[in-house]
Amino acid sequence: MRFSRIVTKAVLLIAVSVHPERCFPQSIPVATQQMQISAFSAATPISTGLGQGKKLTMTAGADIAFVGLRRIPSIIEIRGMYPIAAGNVDKQKSFVAGPVVGYAMGRLRPYVDFLIGKGAISYLGSGYIYGNAKYISSSTVVYSPGVGLDYSITHHFALTADLQYQHWDVPVVASGHINPTVLSLGGRYMFDFNPHHNRSR
Repeated sequence: MRFSRIVTKAVLLIAVSVHPERCFPQSIPVATQQMQISAFSAATPISTGLGQGKKLTMTAGADIAFVGLRRIPSIIEIRGMYPIAAGNVDKQKSFVAGPVVGYAMGRLRPYVDFLIGKGAISYLGSGYIYGNAKYISSSTVVYSPGVGLDYSITHHFALTADLQYQHWDVPVVASGHINPTVLSLGGRYMFDFNPHHNRSR
């Protein structure tokens, strides 16, 4: 019995020394942000998926992360794309939103997302002729699964690379849909609403 009490005390002593913050969670107050917001913008060269259509688009958006005490936060993203240099076939613009799952590993944060929203296509020139009809414009629901990687430069700023594989329903191709490949390269700014962190820097 005496030996078991000695072993029990030794185990407790080791546990306290290795993880004191778990044993005494109120002894050292830690300021945490329950919600984090970041904004990003990027240049986006796109292969539109319609003929030989290519264009340069500006992508901008924001992430809202609900952190709490979880290692992997719940993130909602909104983003819009607007062409700044249209090609000679079509001009696409869209607004999408959806969940993001990311995981921080030092300066790196890989993530996956699934976004859904609304897209509009303007067919350039005198329109797009398919069958017996000429189309000037069309709109559709856009599905946009993707992956990305953030690389933190400072506490507030990160470089970002993002790849989306989109699905647009269109009336001007035999399959009824196109799949633009969307590669974005840009930067992300992380807002810090933690006054404790700001005072400590």
